[in-house]
Amino acid sequence: MNQPKTLYDKHIDSHTVCRLDDKGHVLLYVDRQVANEYTSPQAFSGLREANREVWRPSATLCVVDHVNPTSPNRIAAITDPGGANQVTYFEKNCKDFGLELFDVLDSRQGIEHVVAPEQGFILPGMVVAAGDSHTTTYGALGAFGFGIGTSEIEHLLATQTLVYKRLKTMLVYVHGDMSENITSKDIIMALIRNIGASGATGYAIEFSGPVINSLSVEARMTICNMAVEAGARGAFMAPDEKVFQYLVDKPRVPKGELWKKAVDKWRHLASDPGASFDLTVDLNVTDLSPMVTWGTSPDQAIMISESIPDPLTEQDEVKRLGMQRALQYMDLTAGCPISEVKISHAFIGSCTNARIEDLRDAARIVGEQKVAKGVRAIIVPGSTKVRMQAEQEGIADIFIKAGFEWRQSGCSMCLAMNDDVLEPGDRCASSTNRNFEGRQGAGARTHLMSPAMVAAAAISGHLTSIQLHNGA
Repeated sequence: MNQPKTLYDKHIDSHTVCRLDDKGHVLLYVDRQVANEYTSPQAFSGLREANREVWRPSATLCVVDHVNPTSPNRIAAITDPGGANQVTYFEKNCKDFGLELFDVLDSRQGIEHVVAPEQGFILPGMVVAAGDSHTTTYGALGAFGFGIGTSEIEHLLATQTLVYKRLKTMLVYVHGDMSENITSKDIIMALIRNIGASGATGYAIEFSGPVINSLSVEARMTICNMAVEAGARGAFMAPDEKVFQYLVDKPRVPKGELWKKAVDKWRHLASDPGASFDLTVDLNVTDLSPMVTWGTSPDQAIMISESIPDPLTEQDEVKRLGMQRALQYMDLTAGCPISEVKISHAFIGSCTNARIEDLRDAARIVGEQKVAKGVRAIIVPGSTKVRMQAEQEGIADIFIKAGFEWRQSGCSMCLAMNDDVLEPGDRCASSTNRNFEGRQGAGARTHLMSPAMVAAAAISGHLTSIQLHNGA
């Protein structure tokens, strides 16, 4: 009898060209890749120097998203010379190698991990690689996505394959009675806090359980996106009817009879009963409250009802020193209720939380309220399509009337590579994925949370519970 397989094993086995050794290395076929202007230049230069072509141009989608301005009125001009050079070279590379490009002025432009799913470019069962760690996002569609380095991008473009080492497998079973104030962002932040920022290093995570099944596809994307913050090299969920309904009207999915055949095949994409995982994690969300980070690592997080932890209570010396450094950088005091921390900025955006459902959640909290005096609140939709939909639904008007800046799409303040940069000492409630030192600007302080929590903080002027600021 065949041994039961995990969904991860099925993905890797079905895409293995050949085994390279007895240590888990294989030559892996990759179905599709997404490229951006920031992580691809050296790869294209390598192809030019070796006089190589792109092996399968139709497998690559190129998107400008990291360095482009997000000012309210979209313009192609980039004032930063370095960013302008990256975009210009990217455009040249796409033209010379015959690759499809969504440039700054394209109506389909946006953050790559938002754009690729909304175009139907990513499908269940695919293996996808890209020069961005948050390629794990695609796992919400039943694909296996992972980030790669520049040299690997070059190899992938030239051969459509990668040398790949198999990962260990982790099953995260999420269950319990989820409060209506809890979002997928809170679930993944709770997992990262529980297992640590390196707790999933060397693993591919499969998320399952009744709570996962209850979530929308966009909410699942948030979980898969941030799994990398626990060290995971991949994260995914078995595709279900919600995934098929999400994909059915997307521009690039199979049509007609091909669609029916594809769905019939995708319904079998799941771990076999009795499949063995290297590690299983049980996550009960019954008593979970909205989460927020207090430190400089995604695992330094607490519930909004809690107080900032005291490093002196930590027995592990390395963790204790890390906590002390984080408190010093964040200018916070142990024992202080996190809800008393005042902010100067609020940012809703990123490949983690800038889809239409995220904006709807935030708008529900804002209602007819106003942004607090002294707070600069910014919203950067995940794509031009999301921006247009929010405007059609009246969501943009809610934000604008409240005092939020309504921007164009791009990575923006998630990593501060364009004009959207915080100053030293600024404190930002942010729907992004990382709160490292200087992530949003040198000396800036970042608190991660859900878009709804960011909206509540923007209205109150400090970190606060959603329940206290529900504008619905």
